[in-house]
Amino acid sequence: MFSYRLRIFTISLLLTGLLFSLAKDTHEHISIKPAAISENLNREVSEIARLVTVRILSDSGSGSGVIIGRNGENYRVLTNNHVVAGNTQNYTVLTADGQTHIAKRLSSSQFSRLDLALVEFTSRESYRVVEIGNSHKLAVGDAVFGAGFPNWHWIDAKAIENTRNWGLKAFRLTAGKVGMLPEKSFVEGYQLGYTNDITEGMSGGPVLDSRGRLVGVNGRLKYPLAGIEVFTFVDGSVPSEGVFREMEALSWGIPIEIFKEWVNWRK
Repeated sequence: MFSYRLRIFTISLLLTGLLFSLAKDTHEHISIKPAAISENLNREVSEIARLVTVRILSDSGSGSGVIIGRNGENYRVLTNNHVVAGNTQNYTVLTADGQTHIAKRLSSSQFSRLDLALVEFTSRESYRVVEIGNSHKLAVGDAVFGAGFPNWHWIDAKAIENTRNWGLKAFRLTAGKVGMLPEKSFVEGYQLGYTNDITEGMSGGPVLDSRGRLVGVNGRLKYPLAGIEVFTFVDGSVPSEGVFREMEALSWGIPIEIFKEWVNWRK
């Protein structure tokens, strides 16, 4: 299974450049609605993703996040709980201008069993805050874009390189479409399935709609090693074998509406 995951990862690396040819490409992986087929729009979404996505570093690993709010010089970043689940409360956030910031997890922002967390950093610089979208308006087939910082890069068929020291160079934006929207969520809040190839390290990064609005948070990769147990619904049930096979071929994120409902979000 591990070698299978490696092959999937290898293929995903070849897709990095697809975003900028999205208007002309008719590959099934990135087929989208006609309204989203615009070169200018693609460049705009790409720039938004680059500006709002941050890399989160700790002693034990790294992941991604998205800037969702600002209060004076304090910026709040939404990410996955499993990205910041170590013993430390202090992290380093790398922003789009290449600056690093000491950040802390907000212990007051607990999300019960959801795989979500908030971290905060302080800066006098002005950073872009993502526009919050509405994941309830998504439909199967809609274009979505997943951003983040992969932890690994393939050198050749047998060797990979850790990207921890790459900084912003590791940034990646993938184009895809919504593949599944189950009526009930899995444990930890996952309910948004999409065709984008998300790799280790992109967890916590944003899932954006065709206008660059935040509609979800990356968190689970395709073909998880734990198998069908990963797709346990909140009521304890699991999908049929056939549905599971469809689900495991998708990446999964937490819809932004789940976050908004939990924090009683107000614009």
